[in-house]
Amino acid sequence: MLNVKIGAQTEVFADNTELSIKVPRLRLVDVMMELRNHPDYKMDFLVDLTSVDYPENLTVIYHLMSMQHRHQLTVKVEISKENPCWVPSVTAVWKAAQVLEREVFDLMGIIFNDHPDLRRILLADDFVGHPLRKDFVLQPDKNTSQDGGV
Repeated sequence: MLNVKIGAQTEVFADNTELSIKVPRLRLVDVMMELRNHPDYKMDFLVDLTSVDYPENLTVIYHLMSMQHRHQLTVKVEISKENPCWVPSVTAVWKAAQVLEREVFDLMGIIFNDHPDLRRILLADDFVGHPLRKDFVLQPDKNTSQDGGV
């Protein structure tokens, strides 16, 4: 049904999270709104938002749950490692995404377009780079804050 509503660009598949869908980033907010609002889905809880640095791309992963229907779904968005790499923010869909998107931005360098307050949350403001990226190289002179912490 989601493929009919959103279009053939949505790929449904089974993986280690049971049921997952892969959506193009330009359709992400539309898909998330549909998943939250449609009475058959009612994905009203953003359980987690994370990302993975694969050799071929970065993947942003959203774990959703319906409290009413007691079902779960994983939504994945693959993005190239372009600079800057970005996805649309889903903070308009779930407020809880604000903190989770800031964490992914801080550690992976993925920009969430239209995020209301996208800035570092775990590392010092003057920290250079994003330490969970596989291409990150620790440089003690550049990657430590003024107080010596990471």
